[in-house]
Amino acid sequence: MQLAFLAHDEKKQAMVEFVDEHVELLEQFDCMATGSTGERLSEETELEVEQLNSGSHGGDMMIGAAVATDECDAVIFLRDPLTSQPHDPDITALLRVCDVHDVPFATNISSADAIIDYLSE
Repeated sequence: MQLAFLAHDEKKQAMVEFVDEHVELLEQFDCMATGSTGERLSEETELEVEQLNSGSHGGDMMIGAAVATDECDAVIFLRDPLTSQPHDPDITALLRVCDVHDVPFATNISSADAIIDYLSE
């Protein structure tokens, strides 16, 4: 099972804390993350993470491709809803491909916890 992690700049610390809290479970999965999110997770947690391009340089689309080819089973994307993002169309496309392929897509800590609870069963 493969999980993908993305986080806007203002949410990267929350992502690090989330992964730290769930690292024992997350270590059971193959994990990938976009650019600096992956870099922070690799440096600041014990989770092994495949680092993709940054979101604005195609990382969102790389995860979308993994979803479309059934290589990604859940996406955790901690979004900053208060800041406009220049690559919003990429984010919308990622959300759409997750909906089309019925892949869970968490956008905040509460929904990420729900995915983790589901995966731990």
